[in-house]
Amino acid sequence: MSLPISNRNSGDFDGAEQILAAWCDGMRPDPLLTVSQWADQHRMLSSRASAEPGRYRTARTPYMGDIMDALSPTSPVQRVVFMKAAQVGATEAGCCFIGFVIHHAPGPMLCVQPTVEMAKRASRQRIDPLIDESPAIRERVKPARSRDAGNTMLSKDFPGGTLVLTGANSAVGLRSMPARYLFLDEVDAYPASADEEGDPVALAEARSLTFAHRRKVFLASTPTIRGMSRIEREFEVSDQRRFFVPCPHCGAMQWLKFERLRWDKGEPGSVRYVCEACGQDIREHHKAAMLAAGQWRATATSTDPMLIGFHISALYSPPGWQSWREIARLWEAAQGNDDALRVFKNTVLGETWVESGEAPDWQRLYDRRETWGPGTVPAGGLFLTAGADVQKDRIEIDVWAWGRGLESWLIDHMVIDGGPEKAEIWAALEEILGRTWPHASGVALKIARLAVDTGYETSAVYTWARRMGVAQVSPVKGVEGFNRSSPVSGPTLVDATEGGKKIRRGAKLWTVAVSTFKAETYRYLRLERPTDEELSEGARYPAGTVHLPSWADSEWCKQFVAEQLVTVKNRRGFSKLEWQKLRERNEALDCRVYARAAAWIAGADRWPEAKWRDLEAQVAVIDTGQTETIESQAGQIRRPATRRPRRVFHSSYMG
Repeated sequence: MSLPISNRNSGDFDGAEQILAAWCDGMRPDPLLTVSQWADQHRMLSSRASAEPGRYRTARTPYMGDIMDALSPTSPVQRVVFMKAAQVGATEAGCCFIGFVIHHAPGPMLCVQPTVEMAKRASRQRIDPLIDESPAIRERVKPARSRDAGNTMLSKDFPGGTLVLTGANSAVGLRSMPARYLFLDEVDAYPASADEEGDPVALAEARSLTFAHRRKVFLASTPTIRGMSRIEREFEVSDQRRFFVPCPHCGAMQWLKFERLRWDKGEPGSVRYVCEACGQDIREHHKAAMLAAGQWRATATSTDPMLIGFHISALYSPPGWQSWREIARLWEAAQGNDDALRVFKNTVLGETWVESGEAPDWQRLYDRRETWGPGTVPAGGLFLTAGADVQKDRIEIDVWAWGRGLESWLIDHMVIDGGPEKAEIWAALEEILGRTWPHASGVALKIARLAVDTGYETSAVYTWARRMGVAQVSPVKGVEGFNRSSPVSGPTLVDATEGGKKIRRGAKLWTVAVSTFKAETYRYLRLERPTDEELSEGARYPAGTVHLPSWADSEWCKQFVAEQLVTVKNRRGFSKLEWQKLRERNEALDCRVYARAAAWIAGADRWPEAKWRDLEAQVAVIDTGQTETIESQAGQIRRPATRRPRRVFHSSYMG
């Protein structure tokens, strides 16, 4: 019942006015903000996740403004592609996109990281600080510790929507829900297939199809290898926007190219950018004003108006981040090292690395074979691995010695005649595991690890490997594609009981990205070698050099370079890299890949200096007297003329 007018006091009128004001606020539509405007008004950066905590300022990275605004509902664009260098602010822009959705345009959202573990890390390091430090978002997402919060590590509920984080390696996570918004981060690090159910990007985008023209998809990544890079494929079919900035001298608009960055050799501090219009030097201190006046311009024509693409390199990094001087220093440090150059191209220039898969000439390999004692491990070899290729009627085995810098020597080649159904061929392979090869120093080495291919008669290989144990034998499965972060993954238990439970002491399978090791082998084969004169003056072979013995015949050399990396197009018209045979037989190359994988499994790619010194000590001969020179096929080998009993260092690699 309402009170008579005479009985109402001033407090009643104040309460009614407050209720009316709140009702009006609720009816008033939200302002039409873009993502960048929202970020400038509401986003706060936490010291846990940012080197520059405080209020987010789009002006700090002006090139991110248009990218974020394309993700706003006011833009008709549906798919935004960003191919970029590392550490240019892309992930923070993605977080602004997430915050905008939670606060201003709620709906179901899916955020995909390369793996589930990385999704958990992103939740802790990026999403939780985003929520905690920005009041506009914090009031919409309940604390995780409250009852029925809907706030877990991989799921954040908010009024009108939910944010789900998952990994590209989880097909279950990718098909968990319809999603109006997608943030696909570092797509080039995604596996080729999610639990063998298909391309993760395609699976994720299928979640947004029901939202038709209202969806927003943001793909961002540092690129990897030409022909294999997802982000490059997407960028190439877009309008390919570049960030044009004005020259401080003539005002000519241009996008920054690394080849116009100049400096005196050995003096990165002299770095400057040369204007392509007036030729004058542009210095680092001009960059802030240039960025503020920059604008994105399309450099290609896209057939899809709903798709736009952006590319930027670290040359645009704002002051205080990566400087031109640091870029020049990194370039000089990378010279002569293909791996370092690849990292520079990917992470600094934001460009793909062109993997050279042209097969070296077998005749050249044959002509530069070397002579050392048959079956002897040269002085530089410190441990042995072997690769076994199982065929229908035989097993082929190559034994390789490895030294510092993964310099390698072919030590032995063996063929066991007979199919894998015969017990005697596995007995012969077991006998090879117990064999030793003499080192130039006089000690004996045995195979540290043998990697055996499981592609043919898989169950027979598993049975033998299970009997041999995991200490010396590693069953491997080769898969196509490049995996630079970890060319070998596993091991995975492959034996199970009738109930499906994995057997703890069963066979353990390693997965090998064979493309990575084939490309590495060809790169090592193309290394320039020192001349005989340079060797006599103390020059050393470069790291990775492959040494072949005089007994390696022409057939073996032809098998060693029997494949070539080519670019092919799939049914969708996208290019990809693929290894194709130049001749039918390629066992020598396959055995090399498996032996290289065995070295990786043994840990050679990650050993500290102390480990290499220990291996060198194990093959050393203690010389306490005068030495005599003994001529051998390996050249001059120094051995003690007056000997005490040798001091022997035993390890699992010694016979």
